Amino acid sequence: MVSLVTPPGELGMLAPDFDLPGVDGRRYTLADFAGAKALLVMFICNHCPYVKAIEDRIIRDARELAAHGVSSVAISANDPSDYPEDSFESMARRAREKAYPFPYLFDESQAVAKAYGAVCTPDFFGFDARRRLQYRGRLDASRKETVPDAPRDLFQAMLQIAETGRGPEQQWPSMGCSIKWREEHGA
Repeated sequence: MVSLVTPPGELGMLAPDFDLPGVDGRRYTLADFAGAKALLVMFICNHCPYVKAIEDRIIRDARELAAHGVSSVAISANDPSDYPEDSFESMARRAREKAYPFPYLFDESQAVAKAYGAVCTPDFFGFDARRRLQYRGRLDASRKETVPDAPRDLFQAMLQIAETGRGPEQQWPSMGCSIKWREEHGA
């Protein structure tokens, strides 16, 4: 497992479009989230200890953000060849078990992860209503261990984006396991 820190976000970047299968049997595109005041795009996976450590808080935040007009979507781009826990079937099982309040999509070709510049799981991208990047940072100060009473960085950033169209000036990188790229992409 290689741990990585996300690079600074290219603020103002337009959200790359996608057309990906969801574990609920539907296909999703960026247009499916039109009308939301803000959009949170999360690159996660099932096996990563960083994601497992914050998964319940991701679910909590997505539920609470929805009440403020923020849509959320999670994408897994990991190659399941060496990580069967990240297979589409396992993704579907996990989404059901945890009652994910957001679509969970599979980027089998890894083209979407590349277009976004995702490097690890979790990797969070917060977009405004025009789908311009306003936040690329962490959920909170927790890594694999929970930091008690840590400020809810991602939650507050997404609320601010929904209310003002702008992300916070101060943004801390997320940290997680490297995305498991297919051989042809290089590691």
